Amino acid sequence: MSEFKSGFVSIIGRTNVGKSTLLNNLIKEDVVITANKPQTTRMAIRAIANRENSQIIFIDTPGIHKPKSKLSETMIDTAWSTLKDVNVVLFMIEATSKDVGKGDTYILEKLKEINKKTILIINKIDLVKKEDLLELIDKYKETYDFSAVIPVEATKGKYSDVVLDEIEKNLKPGPRYYEEDEYTDQTLRQMAEEKIREKALRFLNDEVPHGIYVEVESFKNRKTKQKQEIYDIEATIYCKRESHKGIIIGKNGVMLKKIGQYAREDLERNFGIKVNLKLWVKVDPKWDENTQILKKFKYTN
Repeated sequence: MSEFKSGFVSIIGRTNVGKSTLLNNLIKEDVVITANKPQTTRMAIRAIANRENSQIIFIDTPGIHKPKSKLSETMIDTAWSTLKDVNVVLFMIEATSKDVGKGDTYILEKLKEINKKTILIINKIDLVKKEDLLELIDKYKETYDFSAVIPVEATKGKYSDVVLDEIEKNLKPGPRYYEEDEYTDQTLRQMAEEKIREKALRFLNDEVPHGIYVEVESFKNRKTKQKQEIYDIEATIYCKRESHKGIIIGKNGVMLKKIGQYAREDLERNFGIKVNLKLWVKVDPKWDENTQILKKFKYTN
């Protein structure tokens, strides 16, 4: 039998290239939220792939973008901070790129500084011709000495084993850091906050999502009269403007009910327990400058 391997892997790339979608497929669990909006991921989230001969701990990171607030500065710091603690880096780009753009060049310069084993993941290969993909691969190979180059469709799980096998090749013998049945280090409270935000991202207008922050105020476990376990969760969605509050609540409260219903259904599937979810909406124009809130998004190893 092969010697057991383990290690840490950071997934890095520009916003909206599909990092979180890939990670969920690698883990085969709904670990991190996904939405077709830039900057969906705000913090470094660990996800664990338990294999026969290895344990791979992934760190999903916020997408690299031009910072426009203290929050986005914190997010980018978090993304870079993860790199110093990992054994392997997955650098993700889109196959639709015609060239090595400014954003990816900036990331590559950072990767050269840390000098870690790096695997290039090229996503959305279904959107380009084979000859264009091969040309793009050649351009990236000229810029960096990658351990491997793997073209994928992140939405399809059939590429998962290829990526995991390649990572495993680049790991050294090591211990099992987490129990075999663990797939994330997030608390249930954190998972609830993220799931509520995911539904808000999916259902709200473009101008609202990045102005919101979700905080679980109360998370309690109880038993019903029928002796059935249930989680009572109360959470507040903070937004920056009064007009946004109206959009989040919706006419006759329809939008807030929709966000709550879809979040509750997902949480019940994830937790395997009934959930009673209550949501409120509050306005705080400067929540993204609040030091206590920003601490939540900082990376700690």
